[in-house]
Amino acid sequence: MKTIIKTIKQCPRGDSLDEKRQGAFQRKIVGAGLLILFIGLAVRARAGNWLTFGHDPQRTGWARGEDALSVKNVSHLELQWKVQLKNQPLSLTALTAPLVATHVTTPQGVKTLVYVAGSSDHVFALDANTGKLVWSVTFHSPVVPKNPGMWLCPNNLNATPTIDRRAELIYVLGADGRLYGLGLGTGRIKFGPIQFVPPYTKDWSLNLVHGIIYTSVSQDCSGTQSGIYAMDVRHPMRPVIRDLLVAKRGGAGIWGRGGVTAGEGTRIYAATGDGPNDPAVGEYGSSVIAVKIPKLKVVDYYSPNDYELLTRYDLDVGASSPAWLAHGRYHLLAAGGKGGTLYLLNADRLGSGDHQTPLETLRLANDERAYEENGIWGGFATWRDAEGETWLYVPVWGPISKDAPRFPLTHGPAPDGCLMAFRVGTNVRTHRPELVPAWVSRDFNRPEPPVVANGVVFGLSTGENPQQTQGAAVVTKPGHYGNGILTNQERMANTRHAVLYALDARTGKVLYNSGDAMTSWVHFSGLAVANGRVYAVDHDSQVYCFGLKK
Repeated sequence: MKTIIKTIKQCPRGDSLDEKRQGAFQRKIVGAGLLILFIGLAVRARAGNWLTFGHDPQRTGWARGEDALSVKNVSHLELQWKVQLKNQPLSLTALTAPLVATHVTTPQGVKTLVYVAGSSDHVFALDANTGKLVWSVTFHSPVVPKNPGMWLCPNNLNATPTIDRRAELIYVLGADGRLYGLGLGTGRIKFGPIQFVPPYTKDWSLNLVHGIIYTSVSQDCSGTQSGIYAMDVRHPMRPVIRDLLVAKRGGAGIWGRGGVTAGEGTRIYAATGDGPNDPAVGEYGSSVIAVKIPKLKVVDYYSPNDYELLTRYDLDVGASSPAWLAHGRYHLLAAGGKGGTLYLLNADRLGSGDHQTPLETLRLANDERAYEENGIWGGFATWRDAEGETWLYVPVWGPISKDAPRFPLTHGPAPDGCLMAFRVGTNVRTHRPELVPAWVSRDFNRPEPPVVANGVVFGLSTGENPQQTQGAAVVTKPGHYGNGILTNQERMANTRHAVLYALDARTGKVLYNSGDAMTSWVHFSGLAVANGRVYAVDHDSQVYCFGLKK
């Protein structure tokens, strides 16, 4: 702005511009300068937001515009505050992944707020600077679940909310399947509640795309078939609700942590779990599907050529939400599940003409074909560095496969799990995108989906007990899972406290770890990064804020 004003003062008063025309010219320059200034402020404000699971509808996990944290200073992180919330953990779950909104008007003034939803039907808004509770809301359901909850079907609030800055609302899906829109600054109900999905389903992170809220459903809880559900919230008095079922006989759950993933234009994507695979009759088990919105119609799909084996051994492709990314003229999708195979797909033509030909597959983990503890779980992260190179980060559970590609950088044994990094390159022979192995991190037990900010990858070693059954963890015959499913109490045994790590995004070198700052473990949540701070939660319903030392 100073440069613009200086330019105006230096503008000569020659005969070619009379004073009236010169004044108009100056006003135009000042107006343009103010517009640039306002746009810059708006971009900076958006950079401080983390509005949905994985930061954005594409589930990239990339905090674009975050510049307070860097490779040079992230070693100076410290725990700035920790808050215990009044939320009863239910069936392993406690708090959803945090969300962040800046410049929110509250009764106490304009603040940056951190939002989490609790398993016992609560929503909390915290002051990002202090952790002080600004408001909280408790939902009261008119219906009760038919069956007692357990970790497979917990009967609780499970989906990470999503924030609409245009309407200044946070949308939350209660345990009874009703959708609420709460004012960001007050928590007052301004939308709904409207029945979105059947009560006490197991639904996953909300996504807001072109004014429509999406969620996905899995595991046939409360007898609800798996699929994608949508509600048009642009017309609050008459919202349109649609659903797309991906299996008619059960199964095919969409249970990646981020639910559905948005692409460009009118497509969203999802990965499905074990289930019948017969696209001719609308069954898409063990597949990645592309769905045209808003009417929810499957327009493309990819089914691995070993989908029957994946279903037989309970190796859900749907254990992770895909991530959408761009590379040159290609739109790409990264997907993977419990089977431990990473799939790189052309997002505009999944599986090519035969629906079974990806751009690339890489075997990363789970050589023993175990249905628990191993594979790719939760979601991914992507990043484009200052040189224009695109990166992909993958959370891997359990030991690395003997058939995994060779990585030039490794950081010691990783028996419990790790993060793997790939650069997206171009194959010199086919001229198509390919994944170039870059590094493998230190050991993580077990990693949450990572997030990226300004050249730093943040990962959470959850410390949870990933064991689900007694005995063998490999399906020996259809429907046989070891010697019985563990109870909630058994799964909560043998846990360790979670640890936050900051890694160099190019090398995987550890730049920071939180040590014993986090006092409990966490199951199926996530991280958020905004305004120089990193937010995490644990099973004891505690929220943690890590920031740079003052």
